Amino acid sequence: MDLLHFLIVCPLVFLAGFVDAIAGGGGLISLPAYLLAGLPVHNAIATNKMSSAMGTALTTWRYAQSGYVNWRLAPLCVLCAFLGSAGGANLALLISEDVLRALLLVILPLTGLYVLRSQSLNSAARPPGQISGGNPRRVGLLAALAAFFIGIYDGFYGPGTGTFLILLLAGMTQMPLTKANGLTKIINLTTNLAALLVFLLNDQVLLPLGLAAGCFSVAGNYLGARCFSSHGAAIARPIILLVLAIFFIKIVIEFF
Repeated sequence: MDLLHFLIVCPLVFLAGFVDAIAGGGGLISLPAYLLAGLPVHNAIATNKMSSAMGTALTTWRYAQSGYVNWRLAPLCVLCAFLGSAGGANLALLISEDVLRALLLVILPLTGLYVLRSQSLNSAARPPGQISGGNPRRVGLLAALAAFFIGIYDGFYGPGTGTFLILLLAGMTQMPLTKANGLTKIINLTTNLAALLVFLLNDQVLLPLGLAAGCFSVAGNYLGARCFSSHGAAIARPIILLVLAIFFIKIVIEFF
């Protein structure tokens, strides 16, 4: 690592934290930031988990303080998210860097298409509708399944996890949006910590860069939460798409 790594990663991770607090999807900026700096794929995914966990911890605490976390559903979701994310992280370690880069050539355009077409970046700031959470057992089962399978994805790759969770929890379970957001933060923090533990045990995390970027992530999350408004999410989509486009071009050049 050198100074250039910090100069590239830290500002973009700050931006990722800001966007994540407003509309979710911060990982769509933060992971490409590490890869744009030239880090190997495994180190980039691993170190991104450290900075993401630090930023997500702040927003999780704020949501809990605001009463947005359903504590009856949280324990089972945390368990499923931990198991899924740990499994996904171990799977990522088994795959070579060349294969991961090839997968990124497929994942990135699909992610960009999702960001372009998704309404979640417009609706994440809206107040909850007058809908109930549905049958408690059904809601609990669906939330646990979402936590497990999205946990696998987050441990393996990660970007977009928060947005995917909000869509699933609010859509499949008819959970009010504030509660979906609160439970999402608990699940996302768990998946980050589980994957981080696996990567730490396998010596993949670049600690100085991860800790420095984590401080920027915390600052971005804090500022984003303070700037949150019903129109704030409008800035998230163009920022994410720009970073994804730059990152995709870089991957194509390196791969071919």
